[in-house]
Amino acid sequence: MRSFSLALLAVFLATPALANRVFVSNERSNDITVFDSETWEVIGTFPGGNRPRGIAISPDGKELYVCASDDDLVRVFDPETMQETHTLPSGADPELFVLHPSGNPLYIANEDDNLVTVVDTATRQVLAEIPVGVEPEGMGISPDGKFVINTSETTNMAHFIDTATYEIVGNVLVDSRPRFAQYNSAGTKLYVSAEIGGTVSVIDPATREITKKISFEIPGVLPEAIQPVGVRVTQDGKKVYVALGPANRVAVVDGETDEVIDYLLVGQRVWQLAFTPDEKYLFATNGNTNDVSVIDVQADKVVKSVPVGQQPWGVVVAPNGP
Repeated sequence: MRSFSLALLAVFLATPALANRVFVSNERSNDITVFDSETWEVIGTFPGGNRPRGIAISPDGKELYVCASDDDLVRVFDPETMQETHTLPSGADPELFVLHPSGNPLYIANEDDNLVTVVDTATRQVLAEIPVGVEPEGMGISPDGKFVINTSETTNMAHFIDTATYEIVGNVLVDSRPRFAQYNSAGTKLYVSAEIGGTVSVIDPATREITKKISFEIPGVLPEAIQPVGVRVTQDGKKVYVALGPANRVAVVDGETDEVIDYLLVGQRVWQLAFTPDEKYLFATNGNTNDVSVIDVQADKVVKSVPVGQQPWGVVVAPNGP
């Protein structure tokens, strides 16, 4: 493993004035770009393993998890020093994962094995392997931590998994190639994006019924280019943001009516999204322009483009350390 340079390490340790740090996984350059969430200046880059994609931070901000898809494992880093501390078993080709709200365990989608692997982040042991549909990818979890959602791309389903028993307790058929699952903070709505179907299904978690399908129309953009992937919901549930892939737009959706209210022009092949903790900004990774768009959430306006590595995929924001 390549080590962090001493000069770059010194920059991290000697920069107490940082607001929040934004971590971006670059799947082609095999690294992680870090930049400041207020100044938008790149702080540095460190190795992320082979084809890093899914990325998450522990609730206490002490561990950064990265799906190293071509290494068939999860790499764990200290967010302060950017040094790799250990790895976690993941199964074949991990792409996305989700942490339990408590920070343990970690639920990982294994696309090649048609499994969701459950890993104890403390003991670093596999707790369960849950058979799901074909090509599992998207992962979401209910705010109370009782249900994990896995979306399987080829089966076109959202699977509801009981986190106590590791059993599938429900399946919802959605449109073609579901990629992401996101609850609102109240746990009353589940949004599942369908990349090829071009929709986002709004599911009532209590009944496991689809209450609405959000579709998208952008003047001058072919329907087949509108490919919903990443989804994020504001804490108050009033706005939903959807990354639309090759359409090069982030859709703004009214979280009460689930109607599209705006489209924001970003970089090419926008993929995943992440808020700052105060939801002042939303960051969107643009895989084909190698940058991250910074969106002012209150104004719903793109205010900056931050150059990162090659083919940025995932993004997460870590609060500044004490």
